[in-house]
Amino acid sequence: MAKTAYILQSIVSGKTFEDTGWLLDAPGEDKPGLIRAIYTNKQLNVRDDSFGFYKFADWLPVDDILEGSSAPVTYKSEGLARELGLTNLFITFSGYWPERGGKMRTCSFKETEAFSVCSRLGRENKKVLVVASAGNTARAFAKICSDNEIPLLLCVPEDNLDALWFDSPIKSNVKLIASRTGSDYFDAIHLSNLACKIDGFLAEGGAKNVARRDGMGTTVLSAATTIGRIPDYYFQAVGSGTGAIAAWEANLRLIEDGRFGSHKMKLMVSQNAPFVPMYNAWKAKSRNMLSFDEDEARRQVEIIDAKVLSNRKPPYPIAGGLFDALTDAGGDILVATNEEARNAGKLFEKTEGIDVHPASAVAVASLIAAVENNRVEKDAVIMLNITGGGEERFKKDNQLFYLKPDLIFDIDPEFEEVKLRVEGLFNKG
Repeated sequence: MAKTAYILQSIVSGKTFEDTGWLLDAPGEDKPGLIRAIYTNKQLNVRDDSFGFYKFADWLPVDDILEGSSAPVTYKSEGLARELGLTNLFITFSGYWPERGGKMRTCSFKETEAFSVCSRLGRENKKVLVVASAGNTARAFAKICSDNEIPLLLCVPEDNLDALWFDSPIKSNVKLIASRTGSDYFDAIHLSNLACKIDGFLAEGGAKNVARRDGMGTTVLSAATTIGRIPDYYFQAVGSGTGAIAAWEANLRLIEDGRFGSHKMKLMVSQNAPFVPMYNAWKAKSRNMLSFDEDEARRQVEIIDAKVLSNRKPPYPIAGGLFDALTDAGGDILVATNEEARNAGKLFEKTEGIDVHPASAVAVASLIAAVENNRVEKDAVIMLNITGGGEERFKKDNQLFYLKPDLIFDIDPEFEEVKLRVEGLFNKG
């Protein structure tokens, strides 16, 4: 596959520039803002399923096809739609569900991020990619980097290590460090930031990485190309909000394509109570996140079922971030409790026939509440983004191997300690 043709654009200034390497910010600009990929192909040419995830390569900043990819699958719901009285409910499923064509072996749409980011990185890269994660992202990057021999350092909270299961042992090019018990995703991010200061280590970039966002945006490309039009509503649970930002950006590209409609789908995104920092900011009509006690935030994270939705510093206020996406597209931030999400997950499995991740159950719960409160029209074209599922099915079908941490750090370690121990980790091979 030839390298996808694109340039980068600053959301803040509108200036365009070439992707000269691993750019995460606009050169020479001080105001925080995302950069966006502008693709030469304005109309999306979808390749056949043999390309896996790379069937959407026209709108991915990639120059390489990696092994083992799978694209999100969209289908029209019958069971859940009937239960909720909806006539145009479409489910975009990222996970393991062979009968539906779901072949993601880490059972999460985080694979779309990992394949895109690692393809942007290129095979000539010799630096160690550093990724912070609350669980699912780490699983996806570990699997893909192991399979494709890409050096990787993962930073994960110790309490989330049970998420690092695989159907084959992870190779030694992947190393795992953890922030000790009682820490959360933000503490893992802090640890990763220290590691990125070491020579030869490269920050993956999170929401700032155009490859991560455009990889996640393939969920909307799957939906729109299956349905034949841009949906009216988009439902997803959010921790950082990056997936919803990606959905908004994909929507804008589809409008420019001209074949899928000219409207913006309303972003109906949801958080898992009691950890709802973006909900609180949005309801206060505040671009900036509201202040909160860090210890209280950690306590709230311990309570929620959907641990992956626990980002304390999300890309909500940044130019081009979730605040701007919601303001431009319309929509709302919703909330679901653990109990509501558990009931919604059971209903989904009963009506659709597959288990879903706790985060996906939060999205289902929010859809149920929106229908009950007349927030959506019964005949509206609704995209429900099931960001992970089939895990129970996958675990029954496969022997599991768990990745154990190579090092565990205190919540706020000194840089010199991190440098010494992490360098030693990779020098040992």
